[in-house]
Amino acid sequence: MDKMCVAKSPALKGEVHTSGAKNSALPLLFSTLLCDGEHVFHNVPQLMDIHSTKSLLESFNCEVSMSGDVAKIYVKPPAKVEAQYDFVRKMRASILCLGPLLSRYGEAVVSLPGGCAIGSRPINLHLEGLETLGAEISVEKGYVIAKCKKLKGERISFENPTVGGTENLMMAATLAEGETIIENAAKEPEIVDLADYLRKMGAKIEGDGTSIIKIEGVDQLRPSEHRVIPDRIEAGTLLIAGAITGGEVTVESCVPSHLDALIYKLKESGFEIYQEKESITIKGRNNWGGVDITTAPHPAFPTDLQAQFMALMAVAEGTSVITESVFENRFMHVQELVRMNANITPKTRVAIVRGKPGCLQGAPVMATDLRASACLVLAGLVAEGETTVNRIYHLDRGYEKLEEKLTKLGAKIQRVK
Repeated sequence: MDKMCVAKSPALKGEVHTSGAKNSALPLLFSTLLCDGEHVFHNVPQLMDIHSTKSLLESFNCEVSMSGDVAKIYVKPPAKVEAQYDFVRKMRASILCLGPLLSRYGEAVVSLPGGCAIGSRPINLHLEGLETLGAEISVEKGYVIAKCKKLKGERISFENPTVGGTENLMMAATLAEGETIIENAAKEPEIVDLADYLRKMGAKIEGDGTSIIKIEGVDQLRPSEHRVIPDRIEAGTLLIAGAITGGEVTVESCVPSHLDALIYKLKESGFEIYQEKESITIKGRNNWGGVDITTAPHPAFPTDLQAQFMALMAVAEGTSVITESVFENRFMHVQELVRMNANITPKTRVAIVRGKPGCLQGAPVMATDLRASACLVLAGLVAEGETTVNRIYHLDRGYEKLEEKLTKLGAKIQRVK
């Protein structure tokens, strides 16, 4: 099993490109199940989750080819509409095949999903929404069994915004009869990217990016071509890497407006930020102040950057309070940072970080989930000695060649087999 060895590094400097967004590419790939023919996507990152999706699509009789950052999916009717446990257990996003399969074929059998152990993340909102559209759903022996004669548009009001639930219901509603209105919908950029592609396929959607999305069902869709948006979480991670080392890093091929909440907090902490149309430059400093953050659905501070920001606050001057309101179990990286001599007190969904410049010390640590692994790599960049991050298969699920990008900026980091 691979591990990452990170030595204390100089201030990172230079330019680095952002890959395509994992959290956008996955629903886009699953949306192809809505119609036969060849779908083409550009700027697709080479990640474990993408390859898991490829395997699942192939189990549905799709022909998937990937060359560089281009993915071509030729969709044909599947022999059976069942997503088996061996495919789904690796990745929570696998549940996104449920809406398209059910809407198009009137039935779907999907194993309950796996993924990072950062909280319960129930799919009940997905299932309740599909039931509102007319589906009959049961859960038996670890599988969701869904059936319908024809989905019919209805008004769906989510108790809480759910990205996956919004995506699943959007895709299902494209072929439903009549109008579907999703209230309290997720507003993430990935939702807008999916809606853009669905419109290219012939879907009638409006309101994406707001809390109310309207979908008028159509009889059929057609395959198209699309470019995946840049990964805002990767871009944010790279900015924090520049910040924590006191360097000057320009993150290119990104959308600055997707990172407004992070940029605001970095400025509040004392960093200089310069924005262009498709790039962000952070100018480091010798010391910075502790600031408080609270994670919440977009456009608030993203939960997927909470761990990385905590590493930055561990070596800030002063105390910061980090509140995690999205997932109930997303502080597993705290004990690993404490192993590196960080002064952090977790209290259920709140962590008190008593920052101190230069306090971190290299140590063997364990990555518990995708974003925690990035957090520990960032901490290793400024820790005295060497930090060994174990179980980095988590990292490979969501970051494309992160060690190569950091090395290009001057980081002392090496993957060890």
